[in-house]
Amino acid sequence: MPVYIALTRLNEVGREAVKTSPRKIKANKAALEAMGVKVLGQYITLGRYDFINIFEAKNEETILKAAVNLSGKGIAHTETLVALTIDEYLKIGKKRTR
Repeated sequence: MPVYIALTRLNEVGREAVKTSPRKIKANKAALEAMGVKVLGQYITLGRYDFINIFEAKNEETILKAAVNLSGKGIAHTETLVALTIDEYLKIGKKRTR
């Protein structure tokens, strides 16, 4: 299944929500899994992004629905990237050169 990396920056509402109810982080994980997104890793980071999440989903439609659902709560801005392994990349590259 495809892997996705979500880079998340909380806004003021999101920071307050996490501060007053940190369990919401785990509730979001359960909500994602209910939408068909497997959470492979969740990290709180220092710097430009507050969270980095690594997901697995069957397709872009599934991850898009999850991203829209979560960003629609008005607590964060998320940038989602498709992640390929080096082997997947090389396999795709090999097909292009033929």
